[in-house]
Amino acid sequence: MNSEKPRWLVVQCAALGWNMLEDSPALGGFTFAPLTAPVPGVTCTAQAEFRTGSSAASHGMVANGLYHRALRKPLFWEQASTQVEGPRIWDDFRAKGGTVGMMFWQQSLGEDVDFVYSPRPIHTHGGGMIQACYAKPKEIGHRIEKTVGKSFNLMHYWGPLASKKSSAWIVDATCALLADKETCPDLLLIYLPHLDYDLQRFGPHHPKAKAALEQLGEYLERLQHAAEADGRELLIWGDYAITDVTGEAIFPNRALREAGLLDIQRVKNMAYPDLFGSPAFAVVDHQIAHVHLSSEVHPEEVKEVLSTLDGVAHVLLPSECPELDHPNAGELILFAEEGRWFAYPWWTESREAPDFATHVDIHNKPGFDPCELFFGKLPIQVSTNTSKVGGTHGLGSPAAWACSDPSFRTGTSAPGLKDLAKTLASKL
Repeated sequence: MNSEKPRWLVVQCAALGWNMLEDSPALGGFTFAPLTAPVPGVTCTAQAEFRTGSSAASHGMVANGLYHRALRKPLFWEQASTQVEGPRIWDDFRAKGGTVGMMFWQQSLGEDVDFVYSPRPIHTHGGGMIQACYAKPKEIGHRIEKTVGKSFNLMHYWGPLASKKSSAWIVDATCALLADKETCPDLLLIYLPHLDYDLQRFGPHHPKAKAALEQLGEYLERLQHAAEADGRELLIWGDYAITDVTGEAIFPNRALREAGLLDIQRVKNMAYPDLFGSPAFAVVDHQIAHVHLSSEVHPEEVKEVLSTLDGVAHVLLPSECPELDHPNAGELILFAEEGRWFAYPWWTESREAPDFATHVDIHNKPGFDPCELFFGKLPIQVSTNTSKVGGTHGLGSPAAWACSDPSFRTGTSAPGLKDLAKTLASKL
């Protein structure tokens, strides 16, 4: 591999907010600074903003899940890279012969890069899951798994058992790849998820949140040593800050149903939303929600219903929110008050709960569900109790960033992800 090429390791740390570092900005041998988070401050939007150097109004990832109007169906955490619109910050670098790799990034399958490694489980007809990961090229993926000594356990990546073990495996895999100098891409982007879990479970001031942050520091030290041994710089950035939940969850779909704007289909006494016949439906994602309307209802009618909900700060048209003014956005966009968040349920009686409500089912649930981080009444179930959630995000509270290259500058005291991305692109 040509040693004269720029060589970078880019580490995205879920939930690495400036609120965790403001009083003591040193972590893992780095001194961090504030970073302006994207709107909304969620994973898929942040990753799309970084890889394109543009906002959601351009790249189209307005949330972790998109409502596909042609299907009349919201789909969360879909992996196709074609969902992210626009050129990539590494296009010119690859055109000059540089190589690029992505590990555990969302919407990475099919991305025009040299290496991809990402979870891709198989969901069986009986409702179970076969754990599996996708690798391109496959032989590098097999070699990483052999070096680490075990395959990646998706139970540690999300759900009640989600823990630091997910990040530990990714760090081990990254170090193994960096040591393989003949195959490691010149620009390698990875994702460390574990800080997000206990901050959502307990809030950022809980002792377990502090322990998770300290663990992140240890992982970053390992990555720094591995990067130095491979002669590459290290850029670290957080995607959002998690803040304390200070009030009850907000249920926009319950309000729409009560107002006669959301129709229900009953199947074995369970209530499912009729998205083919309903005038309105809210696709929720932490502290934002996209409300999709049929042509039969006027936005002002729906806005009147939702603006009276306790905890709703703003009900906006996409044109009133330039960073989200994209066809993928809802006809209305809801923003929660600080400390509040949106929950997807449209039912109040537990007997009406759909079959997926008590299970980890990130693709079928028509909204993000942080209750999946907690066990339910039975060990095989997850909780439906929204009062358990201790932390939330999405409103764009400042994140944090650091770089091993002292010349890395963005020109602003609190840059945005677009600024970091463009500065990195200029150094490739």
